[in-house]
Amino acid sequence: MADILCFSRNRCTSIEHVDDQTIRSTCRVQDNLMDAYVEIMVKLPDLELIQAKGEIRRSPQGTDLIILDDLQKVAGSRVGPGIRKIIGSIVEHVPYAESVATLLDECCNGVILSFARDVFLNAPQDKAGEKLFFANMVKANPRLYNSCAALTPDSPLMESLELDKN
Repeated sequence: MADILCFSRNRCTSIEHVDDQTIRSTCRVQDNLMDAYVEIMVKLPDLELIQAKGEIRRSPQGTDLIILDDLQKVAGSRVGPGIRKIIGSIVEHVPYAESVATLLDECCNGVILSFARDVFLNAPQDKAGEKLFFANMVKANPRLYNSCAALTPDSPLMESLELDKN
């Protein structure tokens, strides 16, 4: 049984409505190499990031990495179009950039998807109608594409979606 690779990863994003004007989104990842989390506070109705914090307890780059200063740079940005570019420009210079960018992006996706919940619940129950419904929803808001397991390129719900190849 020698030389058997063992790897396990858990990633979870949670959303909490703190009050009528604030949403907290937290993304945590734990695997054999990394233990980290990022938390953002978003002000409604304009989806302004008012606070970000996080911690990398363990990673290939080291342990107990200080990421708070980098995360605070996203404060004042808005969750929506362009947020991925903003996140990338803020953390691009740090050794843990990809990990932090992924966690921040997942937090933002969680916020967006929390508003789509009611829409998801109103989807048609028949398979053909469901596929068309979700394909049209993603066409109307391309940011939803690949934002959750149901809307990934390999998902049966996305089979009828024809993306612009340009």
